[in-house]
Amino acid sequence: MPRSLDDDAATRVSAAGRRMLFDTRNEVRVAEAQLARRRAINRVAVVTMTFAAAAILTGASGTMLSWDSSKFVRGDIVCGTAVALCAAVLLIAYDRDLPSRHDLQADLEGKKESLRRLSAHEYPPLAERRLLYREDIVDVVERYQAESRRYRRVHNSLQTLITVGSALTTAIAALDTGKELTWQSVTLTAVSFAVTLASAFTGYYKYRERSYFLQQTADAIEEESNAVSLGVGPYREFGTSQEQEALKLFTERVEDLRNEQRRRQQQLDQPTEQGNPTSQPAG
Repeated sequence: MPRSLDDDAATRVSAAGRRMLFDTRNEVRVAEAQLARRRAINRVAVVTMTFAAAAILTGASGTMLSWDSSKFVRGDIVCGTAVALCAAVLLIAYDRDLPSRHDLQADLEGKKESLRRLSAHEYPPLAERRLLYREDIVDVVERYQAESRRYRRVHNSLQTLITVGSALTTAIAALDTGKELTWQSVTLTAVSFAVTLASAFTGYYKYRERSYFLQQTADAIEEESNAVSLGVGPYREFGTSQEQEALKLFTERVEDLRNEQRRRQQQLDQPTEQGNPTSQPAG
């Protein structure tokens, strides 16, 4: 059978490759979302099991160390309630249909390897890559903003724990007038321990500084995205026929912002005595 002149095999192969590349990217995104969900569930499980173990240890220690176990009955009830709540949280968070973290991570690595190989064969031209980069920046901004909100929530929660715990410690210490171990003294020890942990985590991980710099970078990238879309600021000189030059400048400026954010992140991960990042948020 003679080949039709309209039968462009190269075009059809290229289109099929692009569709395969698009499908593989979607599979990678789905795998990343599943892995993130599994990691979140695992973190919830670790926190709740740790809290439950601490409640059991506190209740058992208070009962054994108290001369009169009836004096610690209220503490046992509180600890038992905390353990029951932890068990309920574990039951709610548990997802039987979701594979383990190791299986999900292995599946994600396999999909990423397939995507890497497909991308090597279906490498788009420079103009298309810049257009795709501009669209991908929206996800970068959203991710920075989400991480900024998460660090801000953690910082506010720990700061609240420090404030309330300090006040509660003073109140319990005032009530504890006896010399023998009572539920007040045990609670005082537990609260002081929690406050110490919260202070240590706040000072070590620098949640407030991370939130500040992530939000600052997200705002700067969003400003660049709006400027290139509206043709203002550093992009006012580029006309309709110079869109590629504008996109080139946009890519360079955004990459500079992202590199600066990575540098700040590395500085925040360093010990305090090795220096702090510049332009820290005002107290």
